[in-house]
Amino acid sequence: MNTSSIKRRSIDILEGDAKVKSKNLTIPLFITIIMAFLELSGLPAALFINVQILDIDSTYFILMTNFFIGFVICWVFSKTILKHWPWGLSFDGIGKGFRRYGRPAVIATLIVTLSFCIGLMPFDYSPSVGKVLVEGIIYYVGVSIMEELYLRGLLQNIFEKCFENRRNGTWLAVLFTSILFGLGHVSFGQPVFTVVAKVIWAMALGVYFGAIYVKTRNLWVPIFLHFLIDLCGIPFCFSTGNVYPPIATITCLICYLTLGVYGFYILRMNDRKE
Repeated sequence: MNTSSIKRRSIDILEGDAKVKSKNLTIPLFITIIMAFLELSGLPAALFINVQILDIDSTYFILMTNFFIGFVICWVFSKTILKHWPWGLSFDGIGKGFRRYGRPAVIATLIVTLSFCIGLMPFDYSPSVGKVLVEGIIYYVGVSIMEELYLRGLLQNIFEKCFENRRNGTWLAVLFTSILFGLGHVSFGQPVFTVVAKVIWAMALGVYFGAIYVKTRNLWVPIFLHFLIDLCGIPFCFSTGNVYPPIATITCLICYLTLGVYGFYILRMNDRKE
């Protein structure tokens, strides 16, 4: 076999591998898009859910219904077509991962929650227990599972597979996923500074969650830490206002950027060990 034939065969093999890889990533990418749509649009639940219980905002029931739909989709595919996908949903190592990487999140959550309490005081609303449970806790359980499933469990793994032949492939996967995570937190009804700050600190948190997922390969660890950090929103249940107080905005930015820096440190240490 001459040299040109060997080169042609090598090219054919590489093109074949690329097609197989593209095919293998199509379904995970499709599920990622569906789950992002469910969370960001409120559809299809907004078309048929109109529930009013106690003083709970009906929007939460709409979003939680979509979360449930997303969970069912992931569960079905994880048991069938994507049963070999590296979700990282084993319960082994959760405690170890949290003890090793979760303490900064606990400290940040306490500081940020205190800043919200200070900024929102005096509280002008007495919510029902149901409102606090649903809007302040149960909803955030759904958010943390939903976002970590399609962002870290699916999208970050997709990026890692796309960049697997690059020396800094893992870093790129974490960064790209974090950027999309941040952009997904663009919100209306807040001052421009708050919107920009929220996108920035969401990107930083994405680096933190992504780095921990890379290090532990256990999705439950970033899910739990994501939930823990979101608990800082509970003080809003006791206020009629929905705008972030300046002191809370600045505190969030400082604390979460610090977690992002810690995430980069985790990635760096992971590279050295490898």
